[in-house]
Amino acid sequence: MILTNENYYSREANQKYMSVSQYKDFQKCEAMALATLRGEWSKPKTTALLVGSYIDSWFEGTLDSFRAEHPEIFKKDGSLKADFLQAEELIEFVQKDPMFMRYMAGKKQIILTAELFGTKWKIKIDSYHPDKIVDLKVMRSMERIMGKSFLEHWGYDLQLAIYAAVEGRDIATYLAVVTKQDPPDKEIISVPRWRRMEILEDVKKNMPHILDVKSGRVPPMRCGVCEYCRSTKMLTEPIDFEM
Repeated sequence: MILTNENYYSREANQKYMSVSQYKDFQKCEAMALATLRGEWSKPKTTALLVGSYIDSWFEGTLDSFRAEHPEIFKKDGSLKADFLQAEELIEFVQKDPMFMRYMAGKKQIILTAELFGTKWKIKIDSYHPDKIVDLKVMRSMERIMGKSFLEHWGYDLQLAIYAAVEGRDIATYLAVVTKQDPPDKEIISVPRWRRMEILEDVKKNMPHILDVKSGRVPPMRCGVCEYCRSTKMLTEPIDFEM
């Protein structure tokens, strides 16, 4: 299967390839991940994701197409909704920073594939340079979450570890982060090789079980708390009040 921008997120592509988001789904809830692959469940589209995609599309030079494909970002009078007006402000904000713009000046949305840990993986790089990979993130803030850096909490170090492994070289990896705070904040954050190697060891250990679940050889476990598990929950007996 030849991956393109048109079929990259398709069910067929997700069945044939592992991706960072799919891996994280299996880590979160196997039942939800498998239902998603089978087309039995789809994640709700959030405004936060759309805002990130809006800014991504500006960097790609495809903002006009994005606006045409997403009429929900406009009010009835044709003006942008508040979240996307803020996205415009963030674009203006990062344009004033030469370093940020240099890191985001690589080739856009480059698709690469490789075989890792017994399966084919696919990645899509926001900004691909000869000497580095840069991924753009639009965040609420860069504060620590539950004792971890936001980068570890959301698995962005995992994402860059997989990106570098698929790319196939000991290439530098960075996050280009802009926040929605007032005023916004921004950083270029490096994920070093030693951290990426640690993460890849964990992925290597986890992949045999994930592939067994994905192929149907092993039944998926339900996490019991995600949106999918809540929506498909069937009661079998009462629970104790001291649960």
